[in-house]
Amino acid sequence: MYLQVDLRVQPPVVTLEEPDDVTRFHVAVVGGADRGLVFGALVDAAAGRLEGDDAYVAVDAVRRLAAGRVEPGWDESFAGMLGYARTKGWLDEAANAIKAHVEWPG
Repeated sequence: MYLQVDLRVQPPVVTLEEPDDVTRFHVAVVGGADRGLVFGALVDAAAGRLEGDDAYVAVDAVRRLAAGRVEPGWDESFAGMLGYARTKGWLDEAANAIKAHVEWPG
């Protein structure tokens, strides 16, 4: 799964794509590379924040964006993904957010 930030529309739209795939996670930006717009879109959508070259995506936002779109058992699979992220240092426990690589259009 990945979070998509679409800068082709105004205001930018944040969506969760491929929510059933809990084996990968990143943020994909489409329609431009304006860091300020991406930061604002994530904050406005209550989805997370940019920090350096990475994004921190709120765990609650992933759950909210996946609601009604995933198969039974997804919560357990997502918990497993979070556990793996924790072992790699990709989980900000204090902010309850997942560290994610940002893919910019190129």
